Amino acid sequence: MDLSPGVALILSGIPGGGLIPEKDIRELTALGCSDKESILPIVQVLGDLLSVGTDRRIRYMISKGGSEALLQTLVGAARSASPDYDVLLPLFRLLAKVGLRDKKFGKKALELEALDVTLILARKNLSHSQNLLHCLWALRVFATNVTTGSSSHIHGSNSRRAVNRGYVTSLLRLHQDWHSHDTANTYVLIRRALLLCLRHITTLRSGREAFLAAQGMEILFSLTQDDDLETDVNKLSCKPGLDRPEGELMQYAAMCPELSCSFECPKTNASFPNSTRCRGSVEVMDKLLQAHPKHVPFHDPYLYMAKARGTRSVADLKTVAFPDLWGHCPSSSPQPLLERKCGIQRIKIIEDIRRFIQPGDVMNKVVFSLDEPWPDTASGVLRFSSKFESGNLRKAIQVREFEYDLLLNADVSSAQHQQWFYFKVGGMRPAVPYRFNIINCEKPNSQFNYGMQPTLYSVKEALLGRPTWMRTGYEICYYKNHYRQSATVTGAASGKCYYTLTFTVTFPHNEDVCYLAYHYPYTYTTLTTHLDILEKSIDPKKVYFRQEALCQTLGGNSCPLVTISAMPESDSAHHLEQFRQRPYQVITARVHPGESNASWVMKGTLEFLVSDDPVARLLRENFIFKIIPMLNPDGVINGNHRCSLSREDLNRQWLSPSVHLQPTIYHAKGLLHYLSATGHRPVVFCDFHGHSQKKNVFIYGCSIKETLWQAESAVGTSTLLEDVSYRTLPKILDQLAPAFTMSSCSFVVEKSRASTARVVVWREMGVSRSYTMESSYCGCNQGPYQGLQFSTRELEEMGAMFCLGLLILELKSVSCSQQLRTRAAALLNAEEDALDHHLQR
Repeated sequence: MDLSPGVALILSGIPGGGLIPEKDIRELTALGCSDKESILPIVQVLGDLLSVGTDRRIRYMISKGGSEALLQTLVGAARSASPDYDVLLPLFRLLAKVGLRDKKFGKKALELEALDVTLILARKNLSHSQNLLHCLWALRVFATNVTTGSSSHIHGSNSRRAVNRGYVTSLLRLHQDWHSHDTANTYVLIRRALLLCLRHITTLRSGREAFLAAQGMEILFSLTQDDDLETDVNKLSCKPGLDRPEGELMQYAAMCPELSCSFECPKTNASFPNSTRCRGSVEVMDKLLQAHPKHVPFHDPYLYMAKARGTRSVADLKTVAFPDLWGHCPSSSPQPLLERKCGIQRIKIIEDIRRFIQPGDVMNKVVFSLDEPWPDTASGVLRFSSKFESGNLRKAIQVREFEYDLLLNADVSSAQHQQWFYFKVGGMRPAVPYRFNIINCEKPNSQFNYGMQPTLYSVKEALLGRPTWMRTGYEICYYKNHYRQSATVTGAASGKCYYTLTFTVTFPHNEDVCYLAYHYPYTYTTLTTHLDILEKSIDPKKVYFRQEALCQTLGGNSCPLVTISAMPESDSAHHLEQFRQRPYQVITARVHPGESNASWVMKGTLEFLVSDDPVARLLRENFIFKIIPMLNPDGVINGNHRCSLSREDLNRQWLSPSVHLQPTIYHAKGLLHYLSATGHRPVVFCDFHGHSQKKNVFIYGCSIKETLWQAESAVGTSTLLEDVSYRTLPKILDQLAPAFTMSSCSFVVEKSRASTARVVVWREMGVSRSYTMESSYCGCNQGPYQGLQFSTRELEEMGAMFCLGLLILELKSVSCSQQLRTRAAALLNAEEDALDHHLQR
């Protein structure tokens, strides 16, 4: 054999120089089936020889008749009176290894009757998992040949056996269970396999009769009519209940000291070492601020640097992104939706195809990779980086002089959810169109096809006094490409396609440093900095502002819990009791890390609630706000799009969260249970989200009747009692907020959303106004902002409008006091005036 020097060196210590002796192969065939002492050593030697080195050894063995020898040995050993599994199991392992490299292996197995004996062994070992597993390994390799795969069921013996043993009913029930529980379509392969089994069974007359007798047609037809709407009234009915011992709820009393009129704020432990590195960073910041003074409201670069040193990441990130450090001021006016050039997607796809037709024009040069240290790039090549908080870029490949393919990281501990991106690029030339292709996106469609643009932050622009994230890019398309996900990596169905987001950017400055992102970034450190600045900005004699930790995350970061209200007018018993009896409003956000727009809406909510606005004062005096502004800090820090560090979608864990795996959800739910148990069930619960498929801002709520009506359920709804006030707040926001639209709101309860915050809080705590508020990544197609993309100003405005909506909701309730009505009327005069008042602010 023509072995490379490296392989030859490895083989030099093996007798025979590493060559597989043909004598062993011939002897293996000639040995009797009962000669265990001879067969087993030869199989072990072959296994050892094939376990190291290259595939060339396996191919050499195949060329010398090794596959036939192994298969004949298997047949002989299996047909003995008492098969010896000490021989069969290593033989199966060797067959599985060799069969993957032999294109005719399945055909050989069929001709030598190895397929039949393996099936017989599999049937005999249904209760012996280890033996069965080895048989299945071999069968999987045999089935790679079309003829072999079809022959395994062509005789119908398996189908007849399934009918005779009553397996048809079991298969139907199994498929029903998988269909109802696999709402995320994670196990489509299993469901498809069950349907294939039923299809093969029904090729027999007896199989068709058994299928009809088991009501197979009715069952499968009903499954095709299932539209995910929950129609079980018992499941839809609110059933307040605890998912933990009642005694555990007392730990949340410490998070509600206002109920005991304790006004001492928790002590913060934010002390950071004044190291040389820290002093150096401060000196650099001093020089920057002296040369480029620019005030960003509610932001402090020095505080941000200090906070960043306490943020813990999986990759131990040391770099701070300039936009997060320097701050962002929203643009003075929103940018219009990008008009799409006719035929641009066709042009881009043809350019991609040209790579295969004219490969000489393609460079395919890796210029950045997180997987290995990367040297400085050559002159004229863009420099990439994403090693900072919320950053996500795994690899950059230069395709042509001004074109780059980009690969995103999957969520931590996961092989999926590549959508969010945030990276730095430098070394550009001015007035040159650079094309970027993000080639491993997962979502089948995007608002990038309907006017949305990525966001860009220029360091040079910021130092010139314009520190702003702007929408940028043209010739933007989002389309399916030819790359596919690997089933072995994802564990999902093979052949799932990736999608390409392509956009072109012309940078304004030479040798600038720019940051590109999917949407306006909002990091965990930005949040903690913002909360500290808010706390310093308020008058503690008037505003009750308490910042504490809900819990620690898996990554060792604190999940902030904020309480906002008005201080009691005095220490009198009457005023203290009035303070204690204020109803609660609970607001959460950012359970999905890639939905940074939710954090900008939350920022608007927080700033409005602590402001001197008369409406904000009224809200503080009449409510206690419990706010969890970031439910998934770890995901945000590490640049995830959807999941936490445990690779779970935290908004699918509310039914039975684990204190160890989903601590933020566990304690958020515990706090809500505590409030309900102490007679302080929230008036409104709202979870802020971002939406990638729709425009505008809208709400999802919960209604039994609307769910049954839309599902066209036979259940009568006339006798069902339901609090219809769930529609009031969305209607108010529709009149009040320019970005909000009632037409996109929905109040149906889907089975696939049964474990979300909205549905669980509605069902288990009995909060009729339990909502998810979705904000588009893109912009609006209705109202005053029609045809415009959202900037952070409009998102923050939505957060403030949501607060105003809560006040008007209270004014519409029958329990509203006359005193509040009088004060609010003097402020607002009418709901229409409120809109004008706040739009002019």
